[in-house]
Amino acid sequence: MMRYLLVLFGILGFAGCTVQTPPKACKTIVPPPSYTLKIIDMPIDFGKARIKMTKAYIAKHYGKRVKDITITPKIIVLHWTAEGDFDKSFNRLKPQYLLSDRKDIAKASRLNVSAHFLVDRDGTIYRLMPETWMARHVIGLNYSAIGVENVGGKDNKIDDLTPAQREANKRLVRYLKEKYPTIEYLIGHHEYRRMEKTPLWLEKDKGYRTIKHDPGEKFMREVRDAVKDLGLKAPPKQ
Repeated sequence: MMRYLLVLFGILGFAGCTVQTPPKACKTIVPPPSYTLKIIDMPIDFGKARIKMTKAYIAKHYGKRVKDITITPKIIVLHWTAEGDFDKSFNRLKPQYLLSDRKDIAKASRLNVSAHFLVDRDGTIYRLMPETWMARHVIGLNYSAIGVENVGGKDNKIDDLTPAQREANKRLVRYLKEKYPTIEYLIGHHEYRRMEKTPLWLEKDKGYRTIKHDPGEKFMREVRDAVKDLGLKAPPKQ
C-alpha cells in the first residue's frame, strides 16, 4: 500500500504545477527517456495575481482573450541577468509585481519579468515555473517562447558567462527541443526584433521596444554550433 501511494504521489508531482493555481513544491519532471538532464525546481512566486496580470498582458499586448496562460513553445530565448550573483538574480524574478527600478517597461504592465529557467555560474539549471506557462521575458514573443536566463552579463554588455553555463545551455536546448517538437527557433534576446518579420510576433504596441545585448553573438554562435543537428532556425536576417 505504501509503495502504491509513493508511486501515485510521484505521478502527481509536477503535474500539480500545470494547473492554473499557485505552484507549491514542484517535483522535477522526468525528462524524455533518450535524453536525461538534471534540473532543480525552485519556483518563483506565481500566484493568482501574477496569473491575472499575465492574462491582462496577453489581452493588451497580443489581442488575445485567454482562459489560462498555457503556451505552445515554438521559440527558445537565451538571456543573461546582468547580475553576477545567483540570489540577486533569482530575487529579481521571484516577486509577482515588477520592481520599481524597471521604469523602462513599467508602463507596459505591472507584471514582473520572469523566465522558465535560470542557469547558475556553475552550470546548475533551475526551473522557476512550468515550461508551458507564459513568462514575461521578451517583447512580442512571450506567447510562444521559453526563456532561459543565465547569471552574469557584466554591465549588461560583456559576455562573462562561464564554460559551465555554455555547456548547460547546450544541454538544455537539446532537452527542450526533444520534449517540445513544436519548437522551431533558437534566438538570443538581442536578436528578438528580427522576429518581427515572423508570424510569431504579436506585440500590438509599436512603441514598446527595448535595446538588448544579451547574451551576445559569440554565445549564440557557440550554442547553435553545438545543436545544429536539431535544425532550429535563427531569426530572419535584417
